[in-house]
Amino acid sequence: MQSEDIIAAVNAVFVEQFEIDPADLLPEKEIFRDLGLDSLDIVDMMVGLQRTFGISLRQNEELRQIVTLGDLHAFFLKLVKENPDLAAKLQKK
Repeated sequence: MQSEDIIAAVNAVFVEQFEIDPADLLPEKEIFRDLGLDSLDIVDMMVGLQRTFGISLRQNEELRQIVTLGDLHAFFLKLVKENPDLAAKLQKK
């Protein structure tokens, strides 16, 4: 699975759940400040990402440090790299 596919899967959650214009989904955008999500939206975002990637995410230090969309992309790129079975799940969707 290509990095672009993983980034597209993450971005799709923002487009589908929050109706954010794909052109606004730039790596440097801050999730709260620039994309306008609040703490309740974050819960919805996490549920959407868990469904997309077929995983269960637990609160950990890495998740707490995510500020920008690029941080979120990097988190999932690393997660898929460390867990190749996730890439296979995504390709089946």
